[in-house]
Amino acid sequence: NNFNIKVRITRRIVMNQNNAIEIRDMHKYFKLVFDKPQTLKERLVFWNKAKPEYHEVLKDINIDIKKGETVALIGTNGSGKSTLLKLMTKILYPNKGTIETNGKLTSLLELGAGFHPDFTGRENIYFNASIFGLTRQEIDKRIDQIIEFSELGTFIDNPVRTYSSGMYMRLAFSVAINVDAEILLIDEILSVGDQHFQDKCFNKLKELSQSEKTIVIVSHSLGQIEQLCSRAIWVFQGEIKEDGNAKDVINKYLKVCQ
Repeated sequence: NNFNIKVRITRRIVMNQNNAIEIRDMHKYFKLVFDKPQTLKERLVFWNKAKPEYHEVLKDINIDIKKGETVALIGTNGSGKSTLLKLMTKILYPNKGTIETNGKLTSLLELGAGFHPDFTGRENIYFNASIFGLTRQEIDKRIDQIIEFSELGTFIDNPVRTYSSGMYMRLAFSVAINVDAEILLIDEILSVGDQHFQDKCFNKLKELSQSEKTIVIVSHSLGQIEQLCSRAIWVFQGEIKEDGNAKDVINKYLKVCQ
């Protein structure tokens, strides 16, 4: 364990300062849990399930994402791309290898994550933004801008439990883009809500992509990815199959999927 700690400290020191995210020799697996057999018949049939089994979701992942890059993770359902995004946020941790980030990070992975259902949208803005490191005074300066972008109007003072999934998304996205994060991680959340707000979010991301922000996005909307991202990483059965120019990688992905 002491050796692993020393290795991680060394990696932090030598991380390339031009990179926002560095992933080295990373593996992630989950332990499969089975129900215990209750009857004699189940014990006889499932006798070999006594030993733990593991499912390797990601295998030997090595990625450098430079500061200011807008990168898409593409792949079929179950390929491991959303798990990879959660590992970047440190919601999950790798079983082997390292993941290092360089800069203030915010994420949009699950609707309403960090929101308290019994508090209003306004109150949740303060709670959520404070999690990202903003002071009360900093949130006071931005709250009108956050509410205006969300287009929630008077609903902002209603309990969040009364919100639809689209309203959740509006509030979550509005907070996330107003906390001055240097790295923004987004998972399929932009497919929720009406077309008008989806377009508004897309245009905002396009604006952010032309700044110094680093954006990593998981999406099945390949047309939008091609417009938004300069680079795409194709995750296939837990491994990096292709990594390069977004248009080229998407074309290769479509040839296999069609």
